[in-house]
Amino acid sequence: MFLLLLHYDDGVLGELDALIPEHYAYVDRHMEAGTFLLTARRDPRVGGVILADGTDRARIEEITAEDPFLRTGRVRYEIIAIEPTRSALAGITV
Repeated sequence: MFLLLLHYDDGVLGELDALIPEHYAYVDRHMEAGTFLLTARRDPRVGGVILADGTDRARIEEITAEDPFLRTGRVRYEIIAIEPTRSALAGITV
């Protein structure tokens, strides 16, 4: 399982807002495939968070490289491998 942290550079929100429809289509595609389990905006809006499963690190790197937000050159992904030990979320098994 992976925790994907998106980090936005200062002043990039206007560029990202224009890409939101494409970004949401990207996210929806991977939610439907079962790879993305949860997505969230960070508060304050300095990035995002995605909980991903069902694949290996190499595939996660390929998937994150598809994100339209990366076209700005002002967004980066931090990929953190995690091994859950407990969960209170329905559908998340450990």
